[in-house]
Amino acid sequence: MNPNTLPTTPLTSPVSSPTRARAAATLADPRWDAVRTRDAAADGRFFYSVRSTGVYCRPSCGARTPRPENVGFHASAADAEAAGFRPCRRCRPDLPPLAERQAALVAALCRQIDAADTLPSLDALAASAGLSRFHLLRVFKAHTGLTPRAWAAARRAERLRSRLADGASVTAAIVDAGYGSTSRVYEKSAQPLGMTPRSYRAGGADTDIRFAIAQCALGALLVAESGRGVCAIALGDDPDALARALQDRFPQARLTGDDPAFARRVAEVAGFVEAPGIGLELPLDIRGTAFQQRVWAALRAIPPGATVSYSELAQRIGAPAAVRAVASACAANTLAVAVPCHRVVRTDGNLSGYRWGVARKRALLDRERGG
Repeated sequence: MNPNTLPTTPLTSPVSSPTRARAAATLADPRWDAVRTRDAAADGRFFYSVRSTGVYCRPSCGARTPRPENVGFHASAADAEAAGFRPCRRCRPDLPPLAERQAALVAALCRQIDAADTLPSLDALAASAGLSRFHLLRVFKAHTGLTPRAWAAARRAERLRSRLADGASVTAAIVDAGYGSTSRVYEKSAQPLGMTPRSYRAGGADTDIRFAIAQCALGALLVAESGRGVCAIALGDDPDALARALQDRFPQARLTGDDPAFARRVAEVAGFVEAPGIGLELPLDIRGTAFQQRVWAALRAIPPGATVSYSELAQRIGAPAAVRAVASACAANTLAVAVPCHRVVRTDGNLSGYRWGVARKRALLDRERGG
């Protein structure tokens, strides 16, 4: 046949109607956007399978995005396997989510560090976890906010505080906490204890603390200061209760509450509560673990009137997975307004708990925003 006389019938699409229908159904399904964007927040809510490869995956799987006509959705991994699909070897949808597996791994490493007489080397920890040194550091810091060495130091400080509070002798407490020598503890004591081990054991004995209580727009306000700086700012309804709480915290310290010169300090804090725009620059005696101090430093960097979520705060300190630890550090803050934990809110913007009452938290934010 002469090629010039070939029929001129239009070419038809090689894609069959059923294939087009499957693609259209996938594109119309809201779950497709989660697959296309690899949304980790969708992990656990559903799974998807790929007809061309015979595997099923989590929405966040890093594999190449499949063609929509090959995708099916499943409510559970069991449903996907019942349909004849096998788990993807990349995202391992048949195992707990990666964040949970990493959290369990880090928890096991923390127990290993806590139980060891001396800190295991990074190589030993990496071998135990089945990770490279670099990957171990990244995962450990993401979940705790600390390196393994800093974690071990913080745990030693916690054991020291606990043993001293239980009445152990200073030497016994230092040995039990795992310190190599008493000199190192006394060199570093201002960081975890805020005073020497002997003074801490004695409930703040030989420590002078001045304090004053005044009324402000948010009720009773207590401000206390040691030789290092302001060590407590508390809000409440009952001035006597605030004073008792300070006494309980430092039962053996010399508390002075009638110093006219110090009354100006509490007036300065009260003025800041009334008008946050004036700013507040105080010498602070901040006592806490290394992780807590990192959180508190990040809090002080939040501008007045601005807010961040707990997850955003965790990201700012380089520990995006340590959201619960960040929330605990906020709750442990004893310096109201000076360390502005009232500027941390839930992810949806709603107010969460506050040591001195959610109503006061709302009032502080309203004042900062000019409300």
